[in-house]
Parts: sequence; structure tokens; C-alpha cells
Amino acid sequence: MRKFCFPILFAVLLTACSDGDLQVDTIDFDSTTLQFCDDPVATSANILFKINTTEALILELPSGVLDNGVVGETITTTSTVPGQSKLTYRIFSDDVSSNYFCDDIPPISPNVVQEIEAQDGIVSIETVSDADGTNFVHTIRLTEISFVAENGERITNLAVEEFGEVNTVISN
Repeated sequence: MRKFCFPILFAVLLTACSDGDLQVDTIDFDSTTLQFCDDPVATSANILFKINTTEALILELPSGVLDNGVVGETITTTSTVPGQSKLTYRIFSDDVSSNYFCDDIPPISPNVVQEIEAQDGIVSIETVSDADGTNFVHTIRLTEISFVAENGERITNLAVEEFGEVNTVISN
């Protein structure tokens, strides 16, 4: 009996359940589309986000960082994380939609299961004008982004180097 029980007990211990802590190995938003609630403008702070079913990556840009620049020139602006910009990764209890970020009163569900703010990184924005000089295209890139989870683990496997493009219009 003893020879029979020991292997079973050993197998149970090896397959025991975890304590329920979430573990994030990769943050992958490369194949998702950049979204925003209000059309971004150069003169105000902007919140841009990407949703991947139950996950979201939220970028808060300070006022003036989407600089319209000069027609015919390419301008590159940088912003540090977390100093000037804020980058947050959230895991939700269920699928999340843009309504969660855009409604005046956010929906009750899904709930935020885990939220991690980036501790380091750079947001680079390359701005070019279109041919007629009335629209500007801002290409946003994230580099050297590093998240640190509550348990102290660093998440640096971030697959979202090119965050996306935003267009702004020169108002007359």
C-alpha cells in the first residue's frame, strides 16, 4: 500500500493548483488597432488605447506632444515614461470595448483584474504633413518600455513597438 500511495501523493503535489496570482509573460498589442474617444488635438492632453479582448494598453500623452510642426518638414518629439507620459497595462475580467474608456460613466463590468504602470520607457512621435498641409500624421513608437508587476517581476517582452498613427487637422 505504501508503494502505491507515495507515487500518487507525489503526483498530486506536482499538479497542485497555483495560488491564483496572475502571471504576465508577454504584452502583445502589435496586431491591434489604435483607438481614441475624441479626435486628438495638438493643444490638449490625449488618451490613446489599444484593446486585445480582455487586455488594454493605455497611453496618456501630455498637452502639446502631438505638435503639428511645420508643413513639409518631419519633426520628432519624445516623451518619457512615466515622467511626461503614462503607459498602463490592464487585464479585465471579461472582454472590454472602447465604451469602457469613452462613456461619460464607465460600465460596471468588466472589472479590472490587474493594472501595471510602465516604470521606464520613451514615447517617440514622428510628425509629417500631408501634401496640402492641412493634416498631420503622427506615428507613435514605444521603446525601452519596462513594466514591473506587484510581485517585482519585470515585464520587458513588449510586442508593441509601433503603437500606431494619429491624424490631426489644422483648424482655420
